[in-house]
Amino acid sequence: MSGDFTEIWVYLSTSPLLGLTLTLLAYQAACWIHKRLGGHPLANPVLISVALLAAILLLTDTPYATYFDGAQFVHFLLGPATVALAIPLYAQWPRLKAMAGPLLASLIAGSLTAALSAYAIGAMLGASRESLISLAPKSVTTPIAMGVAERLGGLPSLTAVLVIITGILGAVGARYLYQWLRIEDHAVRGFAIGIASHGIGTARAFQVSEQAGAFAALAMGLNGLLTAVSLPWILPWIETLFAH
Repeated sequence: MSGDFTEIWVYLSTSPLLGLTLTLLAYQAACWIHKRLGGHPLANPVLISVALLAAILLLTDTPYATYFDGAQFVHFLLGPATVALAIPLYAQWPRLKAMAGPLLASLIAGSLTAALSAYAIGAMLGASRESLISLAPKSVTTPIAMGVAERLGGLPSLTAVLVIITGILGAVGARYLYQWLRIEDHAVRGFAIGIASHGIGTARAFQVSEQAGAFAALAMGLNGLLTAVSLPWILPWIETLFAH
């Protein structure tokens, strides 16, 4: 029986649609678990689906490249999905204009804090220069973070892992942090998680409310742009600061 299953798996693994099918099924299963647990933050669908997919690939000894041949179709849709976030943001335009000043200040402070804190912690733990550069853009959405890391001499693959971990931690822990700080405004909550936890945090914000999701999407986009432009300029200063 196990031999038959192995033969079927070997046959199916040659199809690029296998990766796509596994991704969709894993995410649907994760959403079902999330719903059954009452939407608990620890039952984050992204975290669960990543764990399920990793387990399947390990148990079947399937190379990541083979899986990604099919999963890249989902990856391609990230672009259109990001652009579509402008629709809920437009609905929040009056409040956005009223909060423009505080949001700009929060963006600059949050973006710098994310890069500096990650670099500082890595430096104190004795990480290599490549690892430190890979850490700096960990709060930016994956494609931008990988591009920035590669341009500055970091490791794009390491950056991708750090970005995903950062997003999941933000999506899981933000609720408790907001409660502890007594932050109730959904616009403020959304903007903060968008800066700190990019797309995964934004997806979590949309589960809370459309307003939180819209402000998270805005923060995610602006933080990606700001980091891509500013990090190459401030990185030499950061390296000099922590060299002493």
